[in-house]
Amino acid sequence: MEEVAAKAEEETLETTVKAMKEDNAATAAGSRSPESVSAASLVSSRTATTRKRAVVSSNLVKPTASSSLRVSNSTPVAIRRNSTGGVAEKTLGAAKVLPKRTSAASVTDPVRRSLPELRRSSVSKASLPESRKPIPVSPGSRSSTKSTVSSSSKPESSARSAMNVSVSSRRAPSSSVDSSGSRSSSGRANSTLSSGRTVSKISSPSAGSSPSVSSGIRSKPLSTPLDRSSNFSGRKKTATPESRDSRLIILPKVEVKAGDDMRLDLRGHRIRSLTSTGLHLSPNLEFVYLRDNLLSSLEGIEILSRVKVLDLSFNDFKGPGFEPLENCKMLQQLYLAGNQITSLASLPQLPNLEFLSVAQNKLKSLAMASQPRLQVLAASKNKITNLKDFPYLPVLEHLRVEENPLLKISHLEAACILLVGPTLKKFNDRDLSREEVAIAKRYPPQTAICLRDGWEFCKSELAAESTSRFLVERWQETLPSGCLIKEASVDRPSEESPCQCHFGLVQENTLATDPELVLRYQWSVADRSLSNFFPIPDATNEVYWPKHEDIGKILKIECTPVIGETEYPSIFAISSPVLRGKGIPKAVSLELHGELVEGNILKGQAVVAWCGGTPGKCITSWLRRKWNGSPVVIDGAEDEQYRLSLDDVGSSMVFMYTPVTEGGARGEPQYKYTDFVKAAPPSVSNVRIVGDTVEGCILKGVGEYFGGKEGPSKFQWLRKNKETGELSLISAGTSEYTLTQEDVGRHVTFVYIPANFEGLEGEPQSTLSSVVKPAPPKVTDVKIVGDLKENSKVTVTGTVTGGTEGSSRVQWFKTSCSILEGGNNLEEMSTSKVAKSFRIPLGAVGYYIVAKYTPMAPDGECGEPVYVISERAVETLPPSLNFLSITGDNIEGGILTASYGYIGGHEGKSIYEWHYHKSESDHHGTLIPEASGHFQYTITKEAIGKFISFQCIPVRDDGIVGEARTCMCQERVRPGNPRAVSLQVVGAAVEGTILSAEKEYWGGEEGASVFRWFRTNSDGTPCEIKGATTSSYLLSVDDIGFFISVSYEPVRNDWARGPMIISELSGPIVAGHPNCQSLEFLGSMIEGQRLSFVASYTGGIKGNCSLEWFRVKRNGVKELLSNDEFLDLSLEDVGESIEFIYTPVREDGIEGSPKSIRSDSISPAYPMGLELLIPDCCEQQEVVPHKNYFGGHEGAGEFIWYRTKDKLHGSALTEISYAGEEVIACCRTLKYTPSLEDVGVYLVLYWIPTRADGRSGKPVVSITNSPVTPADPEVFNVRVKKLFSDAYSGEGEYFGGHEGASIFSWYRDNDGTIDLIAGANSKTYEVTESDYNCRILFGYTPVRSDSAVGELKMSEPTDIILPEVPRVDMLAFTGKAVQGDVLTAVQVIPKTEIQQLVWSKYKEAIEYQWFRSLDSGDEISYEALSSEISCSYKVRFEDIGRCLKCECVVHDVFGRSSEPAYAETSPISPGFPRIEKLEIEGGGFHTNLYAVRGNYFGGKEGKSKIQWLRSMVGSPDLISIPGETGRMYEANVDDVGYRLVVVYSPIREDGVEGHPVSASTEPVAVEPDLYKEVKQKLETGLVKFEVLCDKDPYPKKIVGEGNLERRMLEMNRKRIKVVKPGSKTSFSTTEVRGSYSPPFHVVTFRNDQRRLRIVVDSENEVDMVVHSRHLRDVIVLVIRGFAQRFNSTSLNSLLKIDT
Repeated sequence: MEEVAAKAEEETLETTVKAMKEDNAATAAGSRSPESVSAASLVSSRTATTRKRAVVSSNLVKPTASSSLRVSNSTPVAIRRNSTGGVAEKTLGAAKVLPKRTSAASVTDPVRRSLPELRRSSVSKASLPESRKPIPVSPGSRSSTKSTVSSSSKPESSARSAMNVSVSSRRAPSSSVDSSGSRSSSGRANSTLSSGRTVSKISSPSAGSSPSVSSGIRSKPLSTPLDRSSNFSGRKKTATPESRDSRLIILPKVEVKAGDDMRLDLRGHRIRSLTSTGLHLSPNLEFVYLRDNLLSSLEGIEILSRVKVLDLSFNDFKGPGFEPLENCKMLQQLYLAGNQITSLASLPQLPNLEFLSVAQNKLKSLAMASQPRLQVLAASKNKITNLKDFPYLPVLEHLRVEENPLLKISHLEAACILLVGPTLKKFNDRDLSREEVAIAKRYPPQTAICLRDGWEFCKSELAAESTSRFLVERWQETLPSGCLIKEASVDRPSEESPCQCHFGLVQENTLATDPELVLRYQWSVADRSLSNFFPIPDATNEVYWPKHEDIGKILKIECTPVIGETEYPSIFAISSPVLRGKGIPKAVSLELHGELVEGNILKGQAVVAWCGGTPGKCITSWLRRKWNGSPVVIDGAEDEQYRLSLDDVGSSMVFMYTPVTEGGARGEPQYKYTDFVKAAPPSVSNVRIVGDTVEGCILKGVGEYFGGKEGPSKFQWLRKNKETGELSLISAGTSEYTLTQEDVGRHVTFVYIPANFEGLEGEPQSTLSSVVKPAPPKVTDVKIVGDLKENSKVTVTGTVTGGTEGSSRVQWFKTSCSILEGGNNLEEMSTSKVAKSFRIPLGAVGYYIVAKYTPMAPDGECGEPVYVISERAVETLPPSLNFLSITGDNIEGGILTASYGYIGGHEGKSIYEWHYHKSESDHHGTLIPEASGHFQYTITKEAIGKFISFQCIPVRDDGIVGEARTCMCQERVRPGNPRAVSLQVVGAAVEGTILSAEKEYWGGEEGASVFRWFRTNSDGTPCEIKGATTSSYLLSVDDIGFFISVSYEPVRNDWARGPMIISELSGPIVAGHPNCQSLEFLGSMIEGQRLSFVASYTGGIKGNCSLEWFRVKRNGVKELLSNDEFLDLSLEDVGESIEFIYTPVREDGIEGSPKSIRSDSISPAYPMGLELLIPDCCEQQEVVPHKNYFGGHEGAGEFIWYRTKDKLHGSALTEISYAGEEVIACCRTLKYTPSLEDVGVYLVLYWIPTRADGRSGKPVVSITNSPVTPADPEVFNVRVKKLFSDAYSGEGEYFGGHEGASIFSWYRDNDGTIDLIAGANSKTYEVTESDYNCRILFGYTPVRSDSAVGELKMSEPTDIILPEVPRVDMLAFTGKAVQGDVLTAVQVIPKTEIQQLVWSKYKEAIEYQWFRSLDSGDEISYEALSSEISCSYKVRFEDIGRCLKCECVVHDVFGRSSEPAYAETSPISPGFPRIEKLEIEGGGFHTNLYAVRGNYFGGKEGKSKIQWLRSMVGSPDLISIPGETGRMYEANVDDVGYRLVVVYSPIREDGVEGHPVSASTEPVAVEPDLYKEVKQKLETGLVKFEVLCDKDPYPKKIVGEGNLERRMLEMNRKRIKVVKPGSKTSFSTTEVRGSYSPPFHVVTFRNDQRRLRIVVDSENEVDMVVHSRHLRDVIVLVIRGFAQRFNSTSLNSLLKIDT
C-alpha cells in the first residue's frame, strides 16, 4: 500500500509540472514515462479549480496472502507533514487517529521495493485489455461522498482483487507542490494530490494492481484548467483562509521524457550515503527522488551532471556542505524541505535552477549565492529573523516565508518587493497587495542595499534619513581620519538630461602641506532588481546624461576619495528609475570661442539636454547690442559661427540658442553676452589696377580696406625708368591715372597706403600693371554711298587714322530702327569681308542698311569698329513676272504644272487661274473653277479637244497688283485609252431573279461596249450562255447549282477598244421558295375531340414542313399548344379559338411563306363527376376530398356534408338527402374541419357537379371509411402576461378533447441556464429578488380528460426582469461660479422605497459630462468638454463669461441608464487676481540677465506692476532699483552680495488689483573670471589703474576724446588717490585723495557701463571712464574690497578671501 501511495505522490509532482506549462503538452504526449502518463491521465479527469485539494486514499489487496499486504481498518493512519510545515488536520476514512501501530517487519520489505520492481511484479497478474478502459468519474452530492468515506473503512475480502480510489470532497489542509509525508514504519497511508480538483469518487471496473490502472488510462490527454470552477460543485464556494492556503504555485517547466535509465526513485529506503554500493548513481539520470532517507552528506552527488529534478527532502542534512551540487549545472528543481539545514551559504550558483524548497529547516538567514533563473523560493517554517544577506534573485516570482520570526516585521511584503524587484508576483502564496506595492514605492532607492547590509526596516517617511545615516556610519569607518561626509545624493535622472551627483566630503584640521582631496567618479547601471550593476564606459564625471536604453533602470554613482596616492573605499548613491524624457529640450550651457576683434570668427557651442527628443535643427541667432541700446538681431546670422564685421565694432555680441527636436518641440532660448568688439588694425588686400593699359586710357587703383572705418588713405603712381631701373613718382593723392605716350612700352605701379579714421596707417600694398600698349587704328567720317533700292549696289567709305590702313573689313547689317544704338538690334546680312561694296537683297526692303567698318593696321592690329546707318530705308520695285511656263502631258488624266519668276518686293497673295480654249484664237476661254488658285491641274474629260492656259496676276504683300501674264499649251487635250475601272454582278442568286452587270468606264465617250454571260459548274469550267449579250440576265431553272459571271469589253465612241475584264462569280444559284396553295381543318370543335388538317404543297420536293397549333384567347393572345399532326381539345380550349399555322419547307430545308387558318370557339362537353374520395378524418384537421370533374369549366357545384353514426351503403347512401333525423347536415362547402361533435361518427359528402354556365350533371356521393378520431392534447400560444411590475400570469390555448388537470410550471432563465422554480405551479407568479437580471418562462403541459398527456410547451422568455431604473430628481452644484473654484455636482435621490433600494443595491456608476456655453446670440448652446467626466470641475480662465452645464447619467448593474439630469450655472466670474509660482530665472553672477516668470490667475491680466529691489542677506530691508519695472533685469556690480527681489502686483484688465507677490534670488555672486582677478589684486594690497577723467562738470550726451584726460587711480588697504601723470615739463600731481571712511562711496551708471564716480566727501569727487565694463567692475570691486570694514556686508566673505 505504501508503494501505491509513494507512486501516487510521485506522479502528482510530475503531473503538476506538466499541467502548469501548457506549451509542454506536445512534448509530454510524445515521450512520457509510464508513471507520468498515468498521473497525467488521472489529473485530466478532474475539473476542480486550483484553490481546492483532493486527498486520495488507496487500499490495494492482492489475491494471495503470500504476495499481498493486508491492511485492516484498525491500521493507524500516519500524519504526514508537507514541505511548508503544515500538518494534516483531518484524515480520510476514519474519525480519529488510532494509537495502535503495526509492526515494521510486516510492512517494510514490500514497501521498500523500487518502483520498476513493483511494476514488473504486478503487470503479469493484471488483465491489460480490460484495464485499458478509462476510469469513469461520476459526480456525486455531499451525501454520496459520505457513504463513500464510510465504506472505505470496512475490511475488504481477500478473494476480491480490486482497487477503489476515493477522493474526498472536503477541503484538505494547506499543501503546496513540495509537500511530502513524514517518516513512519507503517509506510504511507495518505498522499496529497496537487491537481487542484475535487472529485466525489473514482473507481476502476477492472481488477489488478496500480500499474494496470495506469496503463488503462494512458490514452487520456493532459488537461488541468486552473481558472474554472468545478463541474461537480453545485455552487461556487467562498474562499476561506483554509482554502486560500491551498492555492498552487505554478512550477517552472521541466521536460518530462524520462525512461527507466533517466529516473531513480529510492524514497523511504533508509539510505545513509550516496556512495554506498548498490545505489548505482549514473550521469544519465535526470529525475532523482531520495526523500525520506537518512542522508547527511552530498558526497557523490557530483556524478549527476544531467539531473533536472532532485528531491532530498526529509533527510538529515544540516549544512553547510552543498559544494558538490556545483557540478549539477542542469538542475532545475531542488527539494531540501524537512531537513536540519542551518545555512545556505555554501549553496553554489546553479545556472538553471528554477525551483528551490528549503521549508521546515533551521535557517536563520536566506544568504546564498545569486541564482539567476530561480522563480520559486519556498522557505516556510524556519527561524529566519531578518532579511540581511538576502540573495540576488533577478527573476523570482513566488516567495514563501510563512511561519518565520521575521513575519513580525511591519510591511514585510513591501520589504520583499524592494529586495526582489518588479518580477515578484506572489508573496506567501498570495497575489501582491496593492497597498504593499504602493508602500514599497515610497522608499528611497538605496533601501534594498541597506536591507541586505542589515539595516532595520522602518516606516517609509523615516527611511530616507535612516538609510542615509546607516550608510554614512558604515562609510565613515573606511574614510581617513578628519574626513566627514556631508552629502551623498544624486539628482532624479531623466532621459538625455544631465544628472549630477552630490558628494560632500570635508577634511578637517588640514595643513597647507597636506595633499588635496580628489574625488573620482564611476557611473553604473542596473535593472530595478539592483542585482548587478554594470559600469558605464567613460562615465567618470560628476554629471551623466542617461541614454534612451537607460529608461526604467537604476543608476549608481560610486565616489572614490583619493588623497595623494592613497585610494580609499568608495561611497555611493543610488538613483530612482530613469524617467522617460518629456521631449522638450533645454540648453544647459553656452560657450563662445574666438577673439573679439573685427574680422575674427566667433563660434558658439551649446550643451543641450534633449530629454528624450531626437536632435533636430536648432535655431541659432546672433544679436548686436550697442553700449547704450538693446540687442538687435543680425539678418542672416543664423549659424553657430559668425564673422565679426565693421558694424560690430564697439558693440557687444549676443549669442541666442534655441534647441529644437526633430519633432518640432522647442526649448527655452538661452543667451550668452560678449564684451565689446574692437576694430582691427588698418590693412588692405586684393590691390589691383582696373582699366585697359593702352595709351590714352584711364587706369584706376582699387583695393579692399579692412580695419575699422577707413580714413585718409594715400595713393601713389610710379613709373620705372628704363635706364636706371628706379621707380619715379608720376602721380600722388588720387587713385586714377591717364596713360600718356611716355608710358607706352613700360609698366606702371600703384601703391595703396591704408589709414583708419584716427589716422593710423597700415602696411602699404602695391601692384604692377601690364605693359602699356600704343593706341590702335581708328576710322572716322564713315558713309554709305549708292542707290538705296532693291537689288542696287552700295559702297561704304571712311578715313582711317593711326598709321597706314591695312586690310580693313566691312560687314553689312539691316535694322528696322532709323537710329543706331551701337551694335544692338542688328540682323546680319553678310560676313566680315575686305570688299566695301554690297548688293541690296530683297530681304533688306523696308529696312535701314548698317555697315560695320573695322580699321586694321598693316601688322594686323584691329581698331575699334565703327557703325554707320543709311539715311533712309531700302525701297522696292513694282510687282512683275520675269517668266511664266507650263509643263506636263496634254492627255486626259495628265497633270499640268505652272511656274513663274516674281520680282518687285515681297510677294503677297498672287492670283492663279486655269482656262479652257476651244481654239488658239479664243483668248478669253472658260475659267476652270476647281483649278483656280493652284499651280497644278489634272486634265478631266471635259477638256478633251480643247487648249489649256494658265494666267498669273502678281500681287505684292502691300496689296499692289502688277500686270497679268498668260501662258497657253501648244496642242489640244487628247482623250485617254478606253478601259474598265470596275465590274461586278448585282442581284440575288435565286432562280427567277434578274442579274445586272454594274461597270465603270474611263477613256472618252463610251460606245457600244460588249457583254457576255457565262455559266460555271462546280469544277470551275465556264460555259457561255447563248443569247445573253446585254447588261442584264434572268436566272432560269438550268442555272440552279451553277455560278454566273459576265465579261465586259469597253469600246470608245470612235470604235477604239480597251482590254476585256471578267467579273467575280455569283452563286451558286438556288431554287425558289416553297409555297402552300390551300389549308383547312378536319374534325369536330368540341371539348375532348381530336382535330387534324388538309394542306396542298408546291415549290420543289416537300420536306419536313412546320406545324403549329395555337390557342387564341378572347384578348387575342396566342398560346402554342402542339407541333403534332393533330390536336386533342381540352378544357382550356373551351370558349377559345384554335389557330393552325402551316409553313411549307423544301427538301433542302428552305421554308416558304407560312399559311394559317382559325376555327370558331370550342364548345364544352356535358358536365359529370368522375371521382369523389374522402380521406380519414381527425378532429380539427381540415378534410380536403379528392374529386375529378369533366365537362367544360367547372362552376359553383353544390356540396353538402352529413354526419351519421352508422356507415351507409347503396341507395341509402345515394339518397342521403332524403334520410331522417339520424343524418345531420353540418356543412355546405367543399372542405370541412371536423369539430369535437364529429368525433366517433361518419362523414358523408353529397356533390352535384355544375358547369360554369349553370348546367348540372348527375350527383356523386362518398362516405368516410372510419369514424372521426379525436386529436392529441396540445396547447398553443403559450405566453406570459405581465399583470403588475412584480406579478405575471401564464396563458395558453388548449386543444385536443376536453381538457383535464393540466400541469403548470415556471422557469428562470439565467444566461442560457434554465432552472425550474420550485413551488411555482399555478398560472400566476410573483417575482422575487432572485429573478432580477433573469428571464422567466411559463410551462404548460396539456392533459386531456381521459388522462392523455400532451407535450410540454413553454412560452418565450420574458424580457430581463429588472427593478426600476435609478432616477435623479434634481442635480445641484456645490461651489461658486468663479474662476478657480471647484464645482461639484450633487444628485438628489427620490425618497421612494424602491428608489432607495435601487440606489443602495443596484447602482453601479454615475457618468458625468460638463459643457460650456458658446457665444451664439440670444439662444444659449453648449459644447461638450470631452476630458471633463468627473463630478467635480475646476473653473478655468476660458470659462469666464460663459455658463457651465453638467449632465449626470446613472448606470445600474444591469447596464441601464437613467434619464440625464442637468444643472446650469450663471455666467462665470473672473477670479481675484493673483500670481502663482512666481520665480526669477537666470544665473547667479552679476553679469547675467534675470527674468521674472509666474502664472497669472484671475481673468485677463491687465497692466500689472513689477518692481525690482535689492535685499541684503540677513536684513529685512528692501532697496528699490529706480527705473527697473520690466520683466527683464540685467544685473551689475552694484548687485554683488545682494539678493534680487521682484515684487509683482497682479492687476486684472478691469483694474482690480490683487495682492503683491515677491520672489528673490540667491545672493548675486561675482563672475568667476572677474572673481579671480579681483581676488588677486586684493591680495597684493596695492593696485593701480589707468583711467580717463571727465573734467567738464556739465553732463554730456556723448563723451568724446576731447573731454577726457588720462589719470592714474592708485589705491591700497587704507586710502585711495587720483594722480595726474607728469610730463617732460611738469611733475605728477595728486588731484584727489581720501580714505574709505564714510561718506566715501563709489557710484556706477546703468546707462554707461564704462563710467564710475568716486565720492570721497561732499567736495571731492571725480568721474572716470574706462575702456570696458569688465575693468569698471574690477575697479569697483577692488575699492569695495579695501573699504570692506566700512560696509555692512563683507566683500571678502563674498569673494572667499581670508583677511
